Amino acid sequence: QVQLVESGGGLVQPGGSLRLSCAASGFRLDNYGIGWFRQAPGKERERVSCITSDGNTNYTESVKGRFTISRDVARNTVYLQMNNLNPEDTALYYCARDSGLQAYDYWGQGTQVTVSS
Repeated sequence: QVQLVESGGGLVQPGGSLRLSCAASGFRLDNYGIGWFRQAPGKERERVSCITSDGNTNYTESVKGRFTISRDVARNTVYLQMNNLNPEDTALYYCARDSGLQAYDYWGQGTQVTVSS
């Protein structure tokens, strides 16, 4: 059974850092890519970052230089290190599995990130 479980969200002050985790089960990370998405109230969901099955990474422009995606294949977990956070990063963050058919087929329940002083 495929499952994705996010953790690590919380309340942080502007300029602070958080590390999100996405624990995967039911498949191997070296066979599938993972994307991190976020959705803020009243806004469309956007893909923040992704890592392919080969370990290649990609970031949306607004987080380049601040966020880093990585993975631990042995732990079957993907991480999103978020530094220098600002209020515009406030959102519900999700991870999802890349089906390989230009779509994401399994999603986690999300973890809330709130950046506020």
